[in-house]
Amino acid sequence: MSHPAAPETDADSERKDFIRQIVRDDLASGRHTAIRTRFPPEPNGYLHIGHAKAICLSFGIAAEFDGWCNLRLDDTNPAREDPEYVEAIKDDVRWLGFNWHSLRHASDYFEVLYRAAEKLIEQGDAFVCDLTAEQVREYRGTLTEPGRDSPWRNRSVAENLDLFRRMRAGEFPDGACTLRAKIDMSSGNINLRDPALYRIKHVEHQNTGNAWCIYPMYDYAHALSDAIEGITHSLCTLEFEDHRPLYDWCVDKVDLAHCPQLLQSLGAKGYPLEAGKPRQIEFSRLNFNYLVMSKRKLMALVQEGLVAGWDDPRMPTLQGLRRRGYTPASLRLLVERIGVSKQNSLLDISILEGALRDDLDARAPRRMAVIDPLKLVLTNVPEDFTQMLTLANHPKDESAGVRQAPFSRELWIEREDFAETPPKGFKRLTLGGEVRLRGAGIIRCDEAVKNAAGEIIELRCTLDMQSRPGMEGANRKIKGTIHWVSARHAVSAQIRLYDRLFTVPDPDNDEGGKSYKDYLNPESRRIVTGYVEPHAAAAQPEQSFQFERIGYFVADRCDHAPDAPVFNRSVSLRDAAGK
Repeated sequence: MSHPAAPETDADSERKDFIRQIVRDDLASGRHTAIRTRFPPEPNGYLHIGHAKAICLSFGIAAEFDGWCNLRLDDTNPAREDPEYVEAIKDDVRWLGFNWHSLRHASDYFEVLYRAAEKLIEQGDAFVCDLTAEQVREYRGTLTEPGRDSPWRNRSVAENLDLFRRMRAGEFPDGACTLRAKIDMSSGNINLRDPALYRIKHVEHQNTGNAWCIYPMYDYAHALSDAIEGITHSLCTLEFEDHRPLYDWCVDKVDLAHCPQLLQSLGAKGYPLEAGKPRQIEFSRLNFNYLVMSKRKLMALVQEGLVAGWDDPRMPTLQGLRRRGYTPASLRLLVERIGVSKQNSLLDISILEGALRDDLDARAPRRMAVIDPLKLVLTNVPEDFTQMLTLANHPKDESAGVRQAPFSRELWIEREDFAETPPKGFKRLTLGGEVRLRGAGIIRCDEAVKNAAGEIIELRCTLDMQSRPGMEGANRKIKGTIHWVSARHAVSAQIRLYDRLFTVPDPDNDEGGKSYKDYLNPESRRIVTGYVEPHAAAAQPEQSFQFERIGYFVADRCDHAPDAPVFNRSVSLRDAAGK
């Protein structure tokens, strides 16, 4: 799989951040001889821009140090998971330009995880607890008060094993009991106050069917899955920093590296026995203003019809960004630019937009399009006149070649490029004024034709024949240049003008009792009918262009067709945040 490379940055020589330094130190000290990472999303929704950072880090660091990265689906909560999300996750990772060493599922390890839980019971490190979920919360204590031991904490090993096996056999209903780690109810870290390791859920699983009615908790399954796969560096976001002691507790207490008998079932499945001791390292999340990143909130937007789906171009999902016209190279460039740190912050969305703008400026072909059309007639040109003009596909890249654009008597121009009463500094077309038509020559506006309502419906102009390409007056100085599309040859196109989904920088702020839904931008999606030159209409889905003087647009990946083109605005030519 190949993708256009992102614009080079200083980071391309040797990227320096605290995670990469840890990896370098571990290799230099001999702690590791090979680097193994993983990207472990839960398939309970679509990936969003925040996941792009995790993907680029885990896959990128593995590649930089000649290691490998697994894609592992953390499918331990079947009530919330769906095969649709699994396929979308795989598609997103590939689209970003990465390939996994091995595709794994937490469910692949259910038998090993179960045997490891029995080992913890036998060691006296886990017990079956009959407290309800509400009672567990009451017993847990607070940040300032220690918790209390469960009344069932001192059950014998034999009783705990019997109860746990009966849990697996399906004897108990959901919520009747849990398997909990026996750690320290007085710990200052609440995650260590006898956390749950297994809960009962009589729910069919997408991979294992009805083979299980007990499922491991995330912290337990995640730590041991990393160990099973021989992951050396388990990279995750900062909210898991307080979970790291529990992660290490699970790895150390089970000690898979010295218990090969626990891995025998995996060997039977054909998986290599790779057990090791992973190291968890946390980094800051990727958060932008004018967005919400919670899967729950994004799902509500979809389910309530407030957006057109998970791939709505206004959504921060990778599917939505892709449909908006974001490129893999632009997202990789973004991750390079923001770097890696331990400091959470809310980034300005202009950084995201700027990465796309810089990527597309370097490689997107130029085309002419008019999205708010006004008819312009060249009165001194014959009615049947047509000429093919040679235009560069990219002004900064000769290798991009040229194209032929038809030029005729009747043209479409942007309505805002004419002013009957021009404001100060206006350099475009006015009555009696001149302007250059991009690549075609200089025109003078002689008349503005109006309808009965007083609206301008047509401009009648004269073309200076001596200013045509190749003529002696072609280089005559003129202040303004505008673009155009030949009316006879133009293709009508649906143009979708997307803006920010929310009207305020922090829609998650609940001040005044308002919900993030109260800040939805009613102008975040406008649809207009415009005209594009034939070479734009012939675009393939997901092909990006700079529509000259307007912005960057992409042919919609779902709805675009050459005879019925649909273009989405990806980003403006310049940052419009201050407007």
